[in-house]
Amino acid sequence: MATTNLETSTTTTTTSSTTNIFFFSYYFKSFLQTPHRLRKRMLATWTPDQELNQVRQRSGADMKRKLKWYDLMALGVGGMLGVGVFVTTGQVTKNYSGPAVFISYIIAGVAALLSSLCYSEFSVQIPVAGGAFSYLRLTFGEYMGYFAGANILMEYVLSNAAVARSFTEYLCITFGEKPDSWRIGVEEFMKGYDKLDFTAVAIVLILTLCLCHSTKESSMLNLVMTVFHVVFFGFIIIGGFSKGRLENLVKPNGLAPHGIRSVVDGAAIVYFGYIGYDSASTMAEEIQNPSKSLPIGIVGSVVITSLVYCLMSFSLCLMVPYNEIEEKASFSMGFESIGWNWAGNVVGAGASLGIVASLLVAMLGQARYLCVIGRARLVPSWLAKVHPSTGTPMNATLFLGFCTASIALFTDLEIVVQMISIGTLVVFYLVANALIYRRYVIIGNNSSYKILFFLFLLSITAIGFSFSWKYYHWWGLLLFGGSNLTIVFLFQCYVKVPCVASFGWSVPYMPWPPALSIFLNAFLMTTLKKLSFQRFGIWTILITLFYMLYGVHRTYQAEETSTRHHDMVVIINNNNNNIDLISSHDQTNNNNNKLDNINNHQVMSVITQV
Repeated sequence: MATTNLETSTTTTTTSSTTNIFFFSYYFKSFLQTPHRLRKRMLATWTPDQELNQVRQRSGADMKRKLKWYDLMALGVGGMLGVGVFVTTGQVTKNYSGPAVFISYIIAGVAALLSSLCYSEFSVQIPVAGGAFSYLRLTFGEYMGYFAGANILMEYVLSNAAVARSFTEYLCITFGEKPDSWRIGVEEFMKGYDKLDFTAVAIVLILTLCLCHSTKESSMLNLVMTVFHVVFFGFIIIGGFSKGRLENLVKPNGLAPHGIRSVVDGAAIVYFGYIGYDSASTMAEEIQNPSKSLPIGIVGSVVITSLVYCLMSFSLCLMVPYNEIEEKASFSMGFESIGWNWAGNVVGAGASLGIVASLLVAMLGQARYLCVIGRARLVPSWLAKVHPSTGTPMNATLFLGFCTASIALFTDLEIVVQMISIGTLVVFYLVANALIYRRYVIIGNNSSYKILFFLFLLSITAIGFSFSWKYYHWWGLLLFGGSNLTIVFLFQCYVKVPCVASFGWSVPYMPWPPALSIFLNAFLMTTLKKLSFQRFGIWTILITLFYMLYGVHRTYQAEETSTRHHDMVVIINNNNNNIDLISSHDQTNNNNNKLDNINNHQVMSVITQV
């Protein structure tokens, strides 16, 4: 008996060792094939039908369609309002735009409105939860979709962490404390990471658990908070206009004390506050009547939010001279400066509630982005699973909630704001390009080279205009600005716009809205600081390496291709430790005959999927 056990153990060990050698050699060969696979995968695209059916089924259960257009609009408004106006207004007013901060919001609002039109058409034609990831993946290929998705996720996680820390500041004001009084300082940590914020961590984790439960209940909670939020904003606007003084708009150094350029620079930073409407587009799988509800919800939320942003920033500058505005909890401190201490506490409470609504929507959107990226197997597949009873992407929600809480614990707002803005602008710039390409090439059957050349000219002239503006070359403004308008006009005259009536709602006056969106997004990007581009470059390198080493091998499309061409049966002969490989085609035709001829052998079938 002992001898038999020893022989069995030896056989098992030999089999395991031989199998490990086989897998090591096979995957090493796969690694060597990375350049070939990378070239093949980067431009691999899906059709809308595949994205809506085949890819979506990989999440298991479907998300439940319970939301209506007013839910979507409330999600968009709630997601944007608390983010921009409470987090960035004080900083931008004091250091960039001065009393002209409302003009910064107007510029950013126009750019966001143009981008929202592009998102609306895509969301109607491709109503999936992937947002920019799905739109770019279907248009420009897998890598561009992955690049956009990774940047959107970065924006969400960083912005949610920043907003959660602002929640702590306003909550402190509500209870009559200083903005930083609830944070714990740690001298050993680097500056900017040395104040631990456990209140921010707590609110992120509580909202994460709420979002795991149900989308509809979370939406109702957001709807209630958003209604209260808008009423509360009305109080701030009326209070600011009634107690404010017009002279504060021009004293001490005029409407734009740092110059017109600083007003535009401020617009690039406050653009941070318009991420919320992108969250609304990720609700496409949970909305009833998507073709009607999505455009109303997305575009409507941007218009309402832009109006409120302008009025609130204007009222703040009426109340307090720009050089006396606090960077942290600026609205609460503004009311205290005019003697309304009680109003400062009320504003603190209302701002805290508004920030919670923003966090709720943003965390709702980020989980759906990660879920759809997981469906494509660009990240581990368990992140794509939808819980069958709640109909929510629970794994993705929990994972991103943990990441957000970790960053919120340490990182100061100033470190992440510009990094968030550049990522947002890049993604919205790509979506505008994708809309033109999809409309004229994929739907309109025009030459792809002609459309790509048009997009190249748009970008080059926009960048030329931007650098001319930055370095005071007035001749460049006329040259590049005039060239940009001329190119769009000639394109409209000589390239026929395809009919898309059968697809539902579409962007009017093509190609002007997406062309202007490309111009504005490129222009605002160049106003950001050099450090933002350096950090963005490092992030781009990291996500590209991850894609090359993991994503390109694990995507479902690569697996299906690999299964068709490389499936094999591994037969391990215990007598001589040889490995016999039978192709899947041979195995299908000759499986019974081959197995019948194998006596006293251990047979193990392994279908390798790379």
